[in-house]
Amino acid sequence: MARDLKADQEMLRTVASHAQKRDIARAAAIAEQALAEGFEHPLLLNVAAMRLEAEGRFEEAVRLLERAVVLAPGDVPARNALALNLQRVDRPADALRHVEELLKSHPELGFGHANKGNALIALGSLGLARASHLRALELDPGNLAALGALASIATHRGEHSEARRWAEQLLARAPGFPDGVLSLASADLADGATASAEVRLRELLADPRASATDRARAQGLLGDVLDAAGRYAEAFGAYTDCNEALRRIHRRFAAGTSLLAYAHALVKAFAEITPRWTASSVPESQSGGAAGHVLLIGFPRSGTTFLEVVLDGHPRVVSLEEHELLTEGVLRFMQEPLDLEPLARADERELRELRSAYWERVRRGGVDVTGKVFVDKHPLNTLKLPLIARLFPHARILFVCRDPRDVVLSCFRRRFQMNPAMYQMLTLTGAAELYDAVMDFAERARPVLALDWHEVRHESLVADFTGQTRAICEFLGLEWTPEMGAFATRVQGRERATPSIAQLTRG
Repeated sequence: MARDLKADQEMLRTVASHAQKRDIARAAAIAEQALAEGFEHPLLLNVAAMRLEAEGRFEEAVRLLERAVVLAPGDVPARNALALNLQRVDRPADALRHVEELLKSHPELGFGHANKGNALIALGSLGLARASHLRALELDPGNLAALGALASIATHRGEHSEARRWAEQLLARAPGFPDGVLSLASADLADGATASAEVRLRELLADPRASATDRARAQGLLGDVLDAAGRYAEAFGAYTDCNEALRRIHRRFAAGTSLLAYAHALVKAFAEITPRWTASSVPESQSGGAAGHVLLIGFPRSGTTFLEVVLDGHPRVVSLEEHELLTEGVLRFMQEPLDLEPLARADERELRELRSAYWERVRRGGVDVTGKVFVDKHPLNTLKLPLIARLFPHARILFVCRDPRDVVLSCFRRRFQMNPAMYQMLTLTGAAELYDAVMDFAERARPVLALDWHEVRHESLVADFTGQTRAICEFLGLEWTPEMGAFATRVQGRERATPSIAQLTRG
C-alpha cells in the first residue's frame, strides 16, 4: 500500500518538534510506530535510538543508527549519534572512523572535534586527543566536554597545575561536572591534600547526575586517596567497588574465550609443538632499516613503561608506545583454536611477508627506525613469543620482572584502557591467575625458542639505576649515556596513555 507523502512529512515534523522540546517519549512513540509500519527514515531511527540510549540499551541504539547512516551518509545528527554510542559500547576505533568522516564534510563542528578527541583518549592517544579538544574549544569556547577532556589529559600526564586550571574553568560553567571534580581531586591528592580530595569525591558519588562510569572512576580515585591517607582497608573496599562497577559496565569483555583460557591453551599448544620446533634464519634486509630490534615484554605493571622511557633517552634508540605491530602474524598463526604447527612449518616467503607487514605498521606509527635501535614495547607480547621467534630470531628480548605481589595488586588498583586482558584483572584472583599463566608460558618458551634474552628486575633497576642501565646498554650494543636518567622530563610528552605516566613524572 502506497504511503501518503504529505502525512509522512507532517509526521516527521511532529517527531522533530517533540525531539527539539526534549519530549523523547512522545517523539520515540511516533517514530517506533512508523518504523514498525515499514517506513524507514534517518530521523525516525535516530529518535528511536534516543529512547534506547536513555534506557541504557546502547547496542540496540547502534544498530538503528548504523541503518540511519546507510540510508543517509551525510546526516550529521545520525552519524554523530552513532559515534557517541559506539564509544559507549567500547568501540572507539569505529567511533573515530565515523567522526573523521563527519569532519571531512563539516570541519567547523566543534562537537565533532570534541567527539574525535574522546575517541582518541579511549584509544590511548593523548597528544592527538589534546589537539582535537583544543580545536573544539577554538570553534566553541563553551564546549564542556572539551574542557573536561583537557583537564583529564593533563591529570593523566601528571600535569596537575594545568589540570586544575582547565577543571576550574569547567566547574565555573558547570558545577559538579565529573571530569572537573575528578581532576581537582587528583590535583589535591598530588598536593597531599587528601581530606579535600575525599570530600570532592564523596560529593560526586552522592550526585544523582553522575553516570555509572563517573562513579566507577570516583571510587577508584577514592581508593588512591584513602591509600595515601593510610586507611588501607577502606582503600581496598573502594578499589573493589570500582572494579565491580567496571565489570558491569564492560561486561561484553566477559563473552568468548578469556585471555587466561587463551594462555592455558597456548601452553598446551606449545608443549605439543616443542619437539618439532626449529629456528628460522632472517636475511639482514628484513630489519626495516633498523640497526637493532628489541622486544620489551613482561606483564602489565612490571616496569616496562619505565624501562621504555629510560631507553628513549638514548640518542640511538626509538620506540613505539604499545602499538599492535604483530597483528597480521597473530591473525595468520595464533588465533583460536590454537595450533602452532603451521607457524613452526611456515616457509620463508610467508614469514617475509609478515615481517614486511610488521615494519609497515611501524612506519605508519610515525617512527623512522633507519640506523636506530627500535624498541617495540608491549608487555603482553610475552604470549606472542613463538611468533616473535619465527619472524625475528635475531631480535633481542628485554624481559621485565617485578615482585608478583606488587604486580598483581597494582593491576587490581589501576584503571587501564579496557580490553579482555584488563577485564581479567578487575579481580585479585583474575589478575593473579593471568600473571601466573603468562609467566609460566614465558618460562617454558624461553629455553626452547633460544632468543637473545636479558631479564631486568624492576626492583634492581630502581635500586641500582646506573649499574643496571649500563648492563642493559651492553646487552643492546649501545654505549651508556647519563641522559637516560632524565626520564621525568620526557614522560609528559608521550602520546600513549598508560597508568605509569603520572607516576614517572615525579621521577
